[in-house]
Amino acid sequence: MDKKVLDYIQARKDEIFNEWVSSTKENADERVIRVVSDQVFTGTSYEFIDLIISNIKGTNEEFTSKLSDFAEKVVRLGWPLSFVTKGLQTFGKIVFDGMQGEGLITSENQLEIVKDFESWMTPVSNEIVDMYSSTWERTVSLQKIALQELSAPLIPVFEGITVMPLVGTIDTERAKQIMENLLNGVVKHRSEVVLIDITGVPVVDTMVAHHIIQAADAVRLVGAKCMLVGIRPEIAQTIVNLGIDLNQFTTKNTLKKGIEAALELTSRKIVAVEGEQ
Repeated sequence: MDKKVLDYIQARKDEIFNEWVSSTKENADERVIRVVSDQVFTGTSYEFIDLIISNIKGTNEEFTSKLSDFAEKVVRLGWPLSFVTKGLQTFGKIVFDGMQGEGLITSENQLEIVKDFESWMTPVSNEIVDMYSSTWERTVSLQKIALQELSAPLIPVFEGITVMPLVGTIDTERAKQIMENLLNGVVKHRSEVVLIDITGVPVVDTMVAHHIIQAADAVRLVGAKCMLVGIRPEIAQTIVNLGIDLNQFTTKNTLKKGIEAALELTSRKIVAVEGEQ
């Protein structure tokens, strides 16, 4: 980078930062402002300016390391990529206008400085976009895995008895996850009885029933019994109207009754204990 530009940025770092924060905050998307405090916004903004300057005077390794940390932070804060790219453009404009105001950029050297500045900003901008995108993709991928695991959990409640509470709509993709978690969980927890709780499933149609029946058959193949619980009156009516046959496994209208039945199947029962006199 041209020595005049570098000297100007290093000498006026704080002034550039304050003007950058003011300009950016004034024009920023509401999503950037409302989700963080002024302290976090100011601190992250300073990191961004420091990141840009580190690319001017530091090594590629130092810049890449700082860029990776910064990308993870802004993705975690939920800041859009446009905020970051516009921030770089704003930085360039502040520096250029400031140098023009002080007479450091003249008609004789303007073209040379502009070309030099652009040749620096373009690769920096590209690298920021690439790092942000890869960080965002990695974050989304991890969130997707976490959601898949939470969408069909298998919970051990007693020795040999596990419950899978289902909430929300069941589609083909989720049905595969339910089947996989069921089979892995039955083996892992050495389950004798598995209760599939559909209390939180809003609609049970032919496809959903088919997936549940498949899951029950798979559970039986690995040596456990399957019980369907949480059947509300409207769900029972729908099942009857659709002619769905659920006779191959036990059904209960509540999870409590299902657990009581599961205990009986494993030669146990809940006994009320009298209090001390």
